[in-house]
Amino acid sequence: MSATSHQQHRRRRTYALVATAAGLATVGALAAALPATATPESSAKGGHGHHFNRYQDVQLLSFNDLHGNLEPPAGSSGRVTEVQPDGTTKTIDAGGVEYLATHLRQAREGNKYSITAAGGDMVGASPLISGLFHDEPTIEALNKLDLDVTSVGNHEFDEGARELARLQNGGCHPTAGCYVEGRKFKGADFPYLAANVLDEKTGKPILKPYWVWKKKDVKVGFIGVTLEDTPGVVSAEGVKGLKFKDEVETINKYAKVLQRQGVKSIVALIHEGGAPASSSYNYDCDAPGAGDGISGPIVDIAKNITPQVDALVTGHTHAAYVCTIDDPAGKPRMVTSAASFGRLYTDTTLTYDRFTGDIARTAVKSANHVVTRDVPKAPDMTALIDRWNTLAAPIGNRAIGYISADIPSTGTESPLGDLIADAQLAYGKELDPETDLALMNPGGIRAPLTYAAKGSEGDGVVTYAEGFTVQPFSNTVNLQDITGAQLIQVLKEQVSGTNTASPKVLQVSSGLTYTLDLTKSGADRVVTDSIKLNGAAVDPAATYRVATNNFLAGGGDGFPTLGQGTNDLVGTDDLTVLEKYLTANSSAGSPISPPAANRITVVQ
Repeated sequence: MSATSHQQHRRRRTYALVATAAGLATVGALAAALPATATPESSAKGGHGHHFNRYQDVQLLSFNDLHGNLEPPAGSSGRVTEVQPDGTTKTIDAGGVEYLATHLRQAREGNKYSITAAGGDMVGASPLISGLFHDEPTIEALNKLDLDVTSVGNHEFDEGARELARLQNGGCHPTAGCYVEGRKFKGADFPYLAANVLDEKTGKPILKPYWVWKKKDVKVGFIGVTLEDTPGVVSAEGVKGLKFKDEVETINKYAKVLQRQGVKSIVALIHEGGAPASSSYNYDCDAPGAGDGISGPIVDIAKNITPQVDALVTGHTHAAYVCTIDDPAGKPRMVTSAASFGRLYTDTTLTYDRFTGDIARTAVKSANHVVTRDVPKAPDMTALIDRWNTLAAPIGNRAIGYISADIPSTGTESPLGDLIADAQLAYGKELDPETDLALMNPGGIRAPLTYAAKGSEGDGVVTYAEGFTVQPFSNTVNLQDITGAQLIQVLKEQVSGTNTASPKVLQVSSGLTYTLDLTKSGADRVVTDSIKLNGAAVDPAATYRVATNNFLAGGGDGFPTLGQGTNDLVGTDDLTVLEKYLTANSSAGSPISPPAANRITVVQ
């Protein structure tokens, strides 16, 4: 499985913006025909003098990037920031499927027309309770959540297309078998949509491209896609034999298919996203104007998807936003994302017009809601978690190290990033004493290490389960030779090429220092003369032995120069490396302190 970053930006083609007179006329007609908010009671007289409800509010509940977080996520991964009326902010503990289930069930009360959809990455990069069992527990939980439909995300391909098909269709794992004797895994009750993921041999989607929700005379179509650049953020083995097509072209293609089938109300589930100007979940990204507060790939996508699509549920960037971005006809369209790890859900009201079969977009409303932990836990989810934790406990409860305080995983350079890089350097020196440094991609660090006990292990104890949550990918730690010139280029690739718009700053081992000047642009943001190893300037002509995970060693995450290394040596998996380092360098009486995170000097 690959250790991927959740911030992916790339250069995408420019699309012609299409605005037809007919499309603009429709906008005017809708604006004139509807009140600011259409209600289910809005009625008209039928051909035989009978009254019926012309407008039907349809509730769309959505979330994205759950990543198998069944239990409440720890540390900053389990909190959201909320803007207060006076402009200050506060943090709220959030997440956990016991609470998500309760919130969704409460939200559905009184809404006979309710759909629950997701934007991909439901599985993959999961904590031990799900990841240890190839994410069967998460699929079971989503079934109990009454999820109706989801797109695939890049992490659905961590174990390849065959394993994804098993999660959809059921059956026991080909090597691990069935986890409960006499009980076969039944698979997902909901469809995974993969409209832009094609089998290279057949040229056809590997799963359903679209799905139609129906209730009485109301029909809403869903098209699901993942980011076209999935091969750039997943290991080569995971996407072997697959072709990933452009998101906009694919959605526009299937919107026409749905229209021909008489489905006029369409929602796109897109595992690609944007970056709002604020990290607060209730930030108004339509201020001062529609969509002014959001940037990133989803903006270009939203501006070019056909006006036939009425709303976009997005993901991938783990950000929270509810924005309106104009479609090609200049008509506002809702674009939402509910952060990650089940901390939020989005409640969108789609007003369905029975006369046209379409969504009256002037009446669309949407808001993100916090999955607070002050509601009753859903008993069926508690039972599910207890059952899988019982199976995982013999492995997960084992102590592998001790820490003196929280070791955060956030920031340009994070204390946990430094710790992991140091662990990989130490392991590299075991394999080859000539190893000089280690580099770790930030997207491969999935959670912080927290001091407070999660279970009965005691404060400061790091369990195997906690280590698994931090590094769940089973990447190997490899060694390779690169020149000093290549090392300099690798550091510049953090802020250039595909990483220009959204830098991916590698976490570096002790001894490697440099300055990152964010007042500059592109590759110049890495100050070449400042790059030093153990106090000495990096020599462009010298050869350096570097430890990285196999995903980076293959050029993943926009670091093609790392793919040019030579004299490769493949080591053990990265979690074992972290465990070895914690065990060797900490004890109950002498725990590890958080590294200072002072290796990269950031100029703002």
